[in-house]
Amino acid sequence: MEGNDKIIEDFKGYIEEKTFVCIAAKAALAKNQVKSLVVNHMACPFEDHFILQFLYSFIDGYRTAKNMYHSAAIIFKQPDELNEELFDQLLWQRLQALSQLDAQNYPYDKRVDCNPASADFSFSLKEEAFFVIGMHAQSSRESRQFKYPTLVFNPHVQFEQLRSTGKYEHLKLAVRKKDVQYSGSINPMLQDFGNASEVYQYSGRPYDKQWQCPLKVNHAQS
Repeated sequence: MEGNDKIIEDFKGYIEEKTFVCIAAKAALAKNQVKSLVVNHMACPFEDHFILQFLYSFIDGYRTAKNMYHSAAIIFKQPDELNEELFDQLLWQRLQALSQLDAQNYPYDKRVDCNPASADFSFSLKEEAFFVIGMHAQSSRESRQFKYPTLVFNPHVQFEQLRSTGKYEHLKLAVRKKDVQYSGSINPMLQDFGNASEVYQYSGRPYDKQWQCPLKVNHAQS
């Protein structure tokens, strides 16, 4: 199995590939503002505290930064093989565990809704809202097919800043154009912010209309 440094370099190389559609992530990487942590197994809760402290440190650094485009990536060495259904299950397991630990010390980010069914929902840690992107080798979206299971945490306020400056629409159209070019279509789970809950976009798995997000938020109400 590859060492941690090699895995992080592979992840950076993946972002640089043409098939990776997120322009903001490429900009963050160019500015050395993608922070990465490699841990062992996505199904194991053993490293949840370690992951949470890494994300807290990322949040502290991001809040004092002057530049745009920051992301934090949690890369799991295992499981070696998993389909979209299993990845989706493990994604919500880890987010649930992190959320429960976070609720012991922090309320939910007041700028977003804590109800996963709400169009204004975002995942919150240390009172900082995040848009989470999942990647794994068997994703049906080519732009998410990194060889290791990965969760990328993007500060939600960055999207609000882009919208306030009029740059968000340009960025959205550019990403969707690249997605069509390399995956053949726009992600069917992709919705404009404010039209549907962003939970449908986290894992990359296509959901039917009966699906309900399993995340249970136990924070103090925002």
